[in-house]
Amino acid sequence: MPAYLILQNTVKDEARYQQYAQAAWPLMVRHGAKLVARRAKVEILEGQHDQRPASMFEFPDMEAIHAFWNAPEYIPIKELRDGIATLDVWAFSGV
Repeated sequence: MPAYLILQNTVKDEARYQQYAQAAWPLMVRHGAKLVARRAKVEILEGQHDQRPASMFEFPDMEAIHAFWNAPEYIPIKELRDGIATLDVWAFSGV
């Protein structure tokens, strides 16, 4: 069953954040990720939203998301965004 990882971020240094993104993407692909939306503008139909764009990735399943997120090789990649970006990240199973 496919699973989805959604993230929103606040970036203080775009150039350094791109270094993080470029390092993280190959690892995500190795875990089966496909880009569904990149920094998409969120259109509010009802309720509230903080107006940050959202990115969405499809993975084969929740186990693949956890394998990526907890991969030992992701630890130094995550450190690339320390102090330059804060992320809100959600994961859920599809149907």
